Amino acid sequence: MAIRILVVDDATFIRDMIKKQLRDKIPGVEIIDAPDGARALAQMKNQSVDLILSDWEMPNMTGAELLSTVRAMPNAEKTPFVMISSRGDRNHIVKAIELGVSDYLSKPFSAEELLKKVFKQLKIAGKTPAQRASGATTQGIAFASVDVLTGGRAESAAAAKPANPFANNSASALQGTKPVIKAVETIKTAKGKAQLRFANNRTFSCVICEMSLQLMNCLMQRSDDLPGLFEQAVVDIETGDGSNLARVNGYVHSIQAGENRPDTGVVKIVIRFVDNDAEKFETLSKYIAQM
Repeated sequence: MAIRILVVDDATFIRDMIKKQLRDKIPGVEIIDAPDGARALAQMKNQSVDLILSDWEMPNMTGAELLSTVRAMPNAEKTPFVMISSRGDRNHIVKAIELGVSDYLSKPFSAEELLKKVFKQLKIAGKTPAQRASGATTQGIAFASVDVLTGGRAESAAAAKPANPFANNSASALQGTKPVIKAVETIKTAKGKAQLRFANNRTFSCVICEMSLQLMNCLMQRSDDLPGLFEQAVVDIETGDGSNLARVNGYVHSIQAGENRPDTGVVKIVIRFVDNDAEKFETLSKYIAQM
């Protein structure tokens, strides 16, 4: 029987990316997907699954609520459940452990880290795929693992710098759907700062130039490890006092020189948001309105 994996995330971009990586590395895998916990449970009523990969922050039913419900189901209480979140703080991970999570993965994540978590959980469940992943392309991740809190040693990629498991990660984006709240349609010039988080624990400070509910246009310092097009990003938008205002998931839509000369030290980058979360839209709308 083919391995069946349930992928749950409100961002179409994230679901499609995960499905592609799984199909590329697990022969014959059957993948079911859902945009929130409620629809994931509806899928599970008609079929069993061997592994669940679920986002934490989703509309209608969160990943935490889905996990609690799954652990109370007699036919799914031991199903491996990997929680994926743009938040990697210790309290968040502890809560996931208390709810019965099998492992924890933070956004943005690399294909390599995703596959390591998947193969590990499938092996524990006695569902080892016929072929193990090798040579996975890495677009990086600042990840958090349950191993950090349970005394185990987190696996590390040979070519990747170990990530801070409790990094304050964040990112999100709007993917082709209209927000369910009143949107601020016009892009306004911003006077704010944000942190951009990418794979392999790469973090960049940036100055926000323009922002809408769909994207953020910002400037950051040029470096040797610049992100690539379509790479996952987590955006931590800061308030004036330096505290985090919002965590948003997205990807690199465009990147170009900030000045008309080859030795420019400034890079202009556009992050397009992918989340479909009404709470985040409302927070962003208020922030934009106050610019």
